[in-house]
Amino acid sequence: MESDPNFPVGVFDSGVGGLSILKALRAELPQEDFVYFADSGHAPYGERDPEHVIERSRSITQQLLAQHRIKALVVACNTATAAAIHVLRAEFPALPIVGVEPALKPAVALSQTRHIGVMATRGTLASAKFQTLLASLAGQAEFTLQPCDGLADAIEHHDATRVIALCEAYTKAIGLFGLKSGEKDTLVLGCTHYAFAEDTLHALLGPQVQLIETGLPVALHTRRLLSATGLLRPQGTGQAQFQTTGQPAELQQAVARWLRQDVAVAHSA
Repeated sequence: MESDPNFPVGVFDSGVGGLSILKALRAELPQEDFVYFADSGHAPYGERDPEHVIERSRSITQQLLAQHRIKALVVACNTATAAAIHVLRAEFPALPIVGVEPALKPAVALSQTRHIGVMATRGTLASAKFQTLLASLAGQAEFTLQPCDGLADAIEHHDATRVIALCEAYTKAIGLFGLKSGEKDTLVLGCTHYAFAEDTLHALLGPQVQLIETGLPVALHTRRLLSATGLLRPQGTGQAQFQTTGQPAELQQAVARWLRQDVAVAHSA
């Protein structure tokens, strides 16, 4: 199917976490139209087997192409990127696809103590893609990896009490944070949901600890890819559509809370 610069960019995540990526995309590419797909009815991806994530990623991509004729796809989910992006690129070779990965390289560049914490889902940490990335940085820093069961789900459902408790438990498990030798001065947020817990994490760790998430790097890479393929929209007002396999009201509330926008949300099977 022939593409066109005026077609929208598709963005999908297992739920509302990818809104952190969408926010960065819209800031960097204000003229582009976007379709955001939250697969909340099948979440959380991070605690599901890779086959499930691949099947859902394939189905969502097909749906976005058929219904919206997307010109590019941003997989705004670390777990789906790790499990499925190689499958999507093989099955949809004409579609430019951008994934996300925990920002280990930027963390290495910023860390002074060379001790870095990583919060992510079990699915991301166990993936071959993440292990390859980690191995490529051997000797450059010491990484402490922390699987964060339940945190994405707590953020998804805006359960503030649970978010605070889980952030406290997982940062404590990672170890000492600070600027002294041996302390972790940088924390990588390896799930797009976790960007929405930044205030909680800052309160727990203090302002001296750097929190690294992936919104801006993904937005810049998307701009480069659209430009390179001749699909960058020259002008436009930048509209966004939203759909979910979960409860439309939950996504609607999340968009209002985090993007400061009142939107209509369509339900998808």
